[in-house]
Amino acid sequence: MLDNIRKYKVVLASKSPRRKELLGMLDIPFEIKVKEGIDETYPADMPANEVAEYLSCLKGKAYAADIKENELVITADTIVILDEKIYGKPHSIEDAIEMLMQLQGRTHTVASGVCVATKDKIVSFTTMTAVTFAPLTRDEASWYVEKYRPLDKAGAYGIQEWIGCAAVASIDGSFYNVMGLPVHQLYNVLKNDF
Repeated sequence: MLDNIRKYKVVLASKSPRRKELLGMLDIPFEIKVKEGIDETYPADMPANEVAEYLSCLKGKAYAADIKENELVITADTIVILDEKIYGKPHSIEDAIEMLMQLQGRTHTVASGVCVATKDKIVSFTTMTAVTFAPLTRDEASWYVEKYRPLDKAGAYGIQEWIGCAAVASIDGSFYNVMGLPVHQLYNVLKNDF
């Protein structure tokens, strides 16, 4: 599949094991390259639903100077939004528990921004998924955080872990987007735009 991108060496510019797993599900050969020290700040007045795509494009621009003629680079960023507040990766165990306590019993949005770049072209997009959490006790949140250590995950949770089974009441949109890479939309961009 995707014969149109066989001319490219596909690069996933992410150290996320989940993004690696998800891109691998598309059966596209790729390699991983990670640049350290990319500035990931966004304007304070930027609408929350634009931030993930903005950050994925910032990452894409950081790789732009190094893209070779035959390379296609994929960058991504995922955030959680509740009441226009952005929840990124927690800074500590306590921060993770507090995030989960704010999300429990409510519906939030997971936004993933993706940027696909070659030497000649850049295509970016955002995918949004609504996730509804059932009520969660502080003991449950603490147990989950202590056992699974979700400090590398936006919103302090991984839907593919225990919490997805025990506390996610429903989702409206892409499950894989909540994991960190909206592979359906990415597949269509790779198929139709390159």
